[in-house]
Amino acid sequence: MKYLVTGASGQLGQKVIAHLATLVPSGDIVALVRSEQAAADYAAKGIETRFGDYDTPETLASAFAGIDRVLLISGSAIGQRVAQHTAAIAAAKAAGVGYLAYTSILRADTSPMMLAAEHKATEDALKASGLSYTILRNGWYLENTLMTLDQDLALGQHFGATADGKLSSATRQDYAEAAAVVLSGQGHDGKTYELASDTGFTLTDYAAAVTAAKCQPVAFVDMPQDAFAAALVGAGLPEGFATVLADSDAQAAKGWLFDDSKTLSRLIGRPTTSLAAALA
Repeated sequence: MKYLVTGASGQLGQKVIAHLATLVPSGDIVALVRSEQAAADYAAKGIETRFGDYDTPETLASAFAGIDRVLLISGSAIGQRVAQHTAAIAAAKAAGVGYLAYTSILRADTSPMMLAAEHKATEDALKASGLSYTILRNGWYLENTLMTLDQDLALGQHFGATADGKLSSATRQDYAEAAAVVLSGQGHDGKTYELASDTGFTLTDYAAAVTAAKCQPVAFVDMPQDAFAAALVGAGLPEGFATVLADSDAQAAKGWLFDDSKTLSRLIGRPTTSLAAALA
């Protein structure tokens, strides 16, 4: 059995492959990469690599040759992902891949989040492809919130537009383990998993947890969506990306990034990483 993970040099992909190597022989794993450096890094770990680029479908066709099961990690190029993912699905089918798992977003089929549209379109393409599949609807990454930790501590404030909405944020490690378990396991075909942390938190809760963990006062400052987007642009983010992030916060305020099914912890066989543990 040959398993291929796309986006293997990304933060999630690296963690998926590391955990997959504890579940199946390393010689059965193939990492899809785009650079010589990434290939060298995996070669040092005894992992086979193949070159492939979502934007160059012909590279995917050859990369997928002889592969049985694929994990398609969603691309990061917002606005281009439907074409990229559709090309990857088509290449997998043409190469005779038997199964494909895809990393989507919570409730992609009904979510009003701007980020959800491309995921829903990809899910639809996957279902129409005739491939056996599993959809992994990942919730928010805890790292998305923690990436401003140093700034939060310096300012004593964490900014957002989530109001009292709860985020069921899990770590990349949590999501990566679930992806590896599903890719290497049985009984997941045709299923859609809503994946999120065991316990949700508001950004007010987050600020309190930071205050307790770092012994420095931090308060959550809630902002209107437009004001938050403008602040993100002022901090150096591209306008389009800032708009998407502000929209995600605004939809989180309405509960779209919350899920309490505990599906993720059941898949990985342990509790998801708590906010307190991540801060520690």
